Amino acid sequence: MQRCCAPAAVRRRDREGEAGLFRTLADPHRLAILETLAAAEEHVCVCDFTAGLPLNQPTVSHHLRLLREAGLIESERRGTWVYYRLAPDARARMQAALDVVFDDLAVDETHEANTECCTVPSR
Repeated sequence: MQRCCAPAAVRRRDREGEAGLFRTLADPHRLAILETLAAAEEHVCVCDFTAGLPLNQPTVSHHLRLLREAGLIESERRGTWVYYRLAPDARARMQAALDVVFDDLAVDETHEANTECCTVPSR
């Protein structure tokens, strides 16, 4: 059989860490929270997110918990309120996850040409 195109080099390695980070970022409200924290010079109170997002308080807390568990934000309780800030390494972690995807695609032992697709019968 003849192939219709050159085989693609498929990179195979563990990407669970990056995929988990992208899943955490895959929500417009969580992105709004991150953007707010990245622009803030001080900690931001949870009450600001509850007032500024079209979400109820439990949903805001859920989004903040996911971001905290992913290590992208940090929290500090001050009396009844919790204040948040971007984790010091959040930008570097997000950039590293993007670099995994868009890094130099030189073929090495983690690549394997896919020779099973796009075949057409020889004449």
